[in-house]
Amino acid sequence: MVTTQAPDPGLIASLRGLDRNGRLLFAMRIARMFGYGFLAVVLVLYLDAIGLDPLAVGLVLTLTLIGDTVISLWLTTHADRFGRRRVLVAGAGLMVLAGVVFASTTWVPLLILAGAIGVISPTGNEVGPFLAIEQAALSQTVHDVRRTATFAWYNVVGYVATASGALGAGLLSQALLDGGTARVDAYRAIVIGYAVIGIVMVIGFWTLGPAVEAPPNAVVDDGIRRRLGLHKSKKIVLRLSLLFSLDSFGGGFIPQSLMAYWFHTQYGVEPAVLGAIFFGANLLAAVSSLSAARIAARFGLINTMVFTHLPSNVLLILVPLMPTLPLAILVLLLRYSLSQMDVPTRQSYVMAVVEPDERSAAAGVTGVARTTGAAISPSLSSVMMASAGYAALPFYLAGSLKIVYDLLMYRDFRNVRPPEEQARRS
Repeated sequence: MVTTQAPDPGLIASLRGLDRNGRLLFAMRIARMFGYGFLAVVLVLYLDAIGLDPLAVGLVLTLTLIGDTVISLWLTTHADRFGRRRVLVAGAGLMVLAGVVFASTTWVPLLILAGAIGVISPTGNEVGPFLAIEQAALSQTVHDVRRTATFAWYNVVGYVATASGALGAGLLSQALLDGGTARVDAYRAIVIGYAVIGIVMVIGFWTLGPAVEAPPNAVVDDGIRRRLGLHKSKKIVLRLSLLFSLDSFGGGFIPQSLMAYWFHTQYGVEPAVLGAIFFGANLLAAVSSLSAARIAARFGLINTMVFTHLPSNVLLILVPLMPTLPLAILVLLLRYSLSQMDVPTRQSYVMAVVEPDERSAAAGVTGVARTTGAAISPSLSSVMMASAGYAALPFYLAGSLKIVYDLLMYRDFRNVRPPEEQARRS
């Protein structure tokens, strides 16, 4: 986006300004995040119910994220040449594949293969090629001053959908259990529902128009582009990727699925209550994401990212230190009310500090860095949670590593400002 002097249209106007493709991308975001939230609450419970031991559960989660990393990197860095719509359809197809296989077998090698090739989110957060391509498509259709607000809404609808999915999974599985359905079959129903959502997404992405595709001048076939789709922004993307992988490595110690498992094992919380907890948590994340746009407009993207993230990580460390279940839930909810303010600001920042024709690749590379970081730690934390003496350790490791990330991010990027902030200063 070349111009930077237009007035800020506000949050509501930014949402109303979406064209047909933008609205459809938002709809697919809602469907996808509902599916991720739907599955994440019961995923570890399902794997436990089909007989996997803690080490096998951690292995499945880790290799699922590693496989997603490799496939997503390749898809997102080639999306501008293959066609963004085609890659989005392919990603949705991989969701269907993973859901069908997970619902159909208990054989660990096949579960690992399906998780590695397919698209499954153990964390309840974004995985697959979708986020990078959607961010690039949205960025080229909105003004610089609308970008952060658009991304804020994009995250809000995602959090509300994730919350609704978590609540829906908890209520449905609890209803099935109360009706006499075997535990494994109750949780398998959720996995089948995830596959159905993937089918809906295949159809939705197929109806996108040509305006979502990369501009013709962005498709350059030199050696660098063939590898990662980057040129001028290679160094800044590498620095951001290293920091994002540290943040995700920390967060991977306590993804939403393992956090739900922790509440279940420590306090005996039933699926319906787990669904309600994470429904509330994700609603608070939605509110925090929306408020991030206003805070960033006043204090800047980097300041918003860092100084809202730091206290949320302190609260994460405090969750297992609470003496009762209500206090643990309260601290968790307080943490979610702050923890996601860095998400739309981080996404907007990446789109702002790279060249317009590198946006798909930059979002893809940094997104894959986050997935890579998150892929390693679940195999460690799942074993820790199996031991009563170490069950709280993943919370401490996650919060501490994420605090280190915040401090390094501020040190390295506080003086690298996006165009709209440079315009305000000039």
